[in-house]
Amino acid sequence: MELHSNIIGEGDPLIILHGFLGMGDNWKTLAKQFSGLGFQVHLVDQRNHGRSFHNSEFNYEVLAEDLKVYCSSRNLEDIVLLGHSMGGKTAMLFAALYPETVSKLIVADISPRFYPVHHDAILEGLSSLDFEVIKSRKEAEIQLSKYVHEVGTRQFLLKNIYRVSSEVLGLRINLETLKTHVSEVGESLPSTLKFQKETLFLRGDKSEYISTQDEPLIKHQFPSAAIKTISNAGHWLHAENPVEFFDSVCAFIT
Repeated sequence: MELHSNIIGEGDPLIILHGFLGMGDNWKTLAKQFSGLGFQVHLVDQRNHGRSFHNSEFNYEVLAEDLKVYCSSRNLEDIVLLGHSMGGKTAMLFAALYPETVSKLIVADISPRFYPVHHDAILEGLSSLDFEVIKSRKEAEIQLSKYVHEVGTRQFLLKNIYRVSSEVLGLRINLETLKTHVSEVGESLPSTLKFQKETLFLRGDKSEYISTQDEPLIKHQFPSAAIKTISNAGHWLHAENPVEFFDSVCAFIT
């Protein structure tokens, strides 16, 4: 079982890992910009997301191992690894376990600590989508709006809908497994793990995912880390302020 990816450009490898309920294609616009810097960008779908395989096992250990298999099968070395939210935790764990494979690490709006479950309404809304009745994205959005009131979040979630056939819609994510294991998404990384190489943590100035209280933990586990704040951005900082996000990553990786 190997992860699906969309590969853009030629050059040194840069792997991007999406967050919970996302997919690699969420990053396509930025990936094209990174490819212009001389990188081969791998937009990877993590298991149970996007076009990657479905599996009942779901935790950061298997997500990191999936990425190791992906890199080994393509002989990818000295990668720049960028992860957002859940993808950031996968990236942190992978870098700590396989530091010889990672040249630089970028973590977007997540720290190594524990986070309580806070996706209940979203998962309930996705579970309410009955595709025997719902035949269009608009109908799906109307149903989802009963549970998810923020328009941007709804649009992000609706990207998971695809046409199983000309008449039937479905979800790409493995919803039942993700509901069962949603607590795994917030799990802390082992405090004994460290990554000594250059690391950049990016946080949104309107987000609470990385606070000043998190900085000592980040510095302990990532001694070479810099922490930078992206202005006018919340948790989806790469989408809310893509220019400043790109410039910050660009300065770090070039």
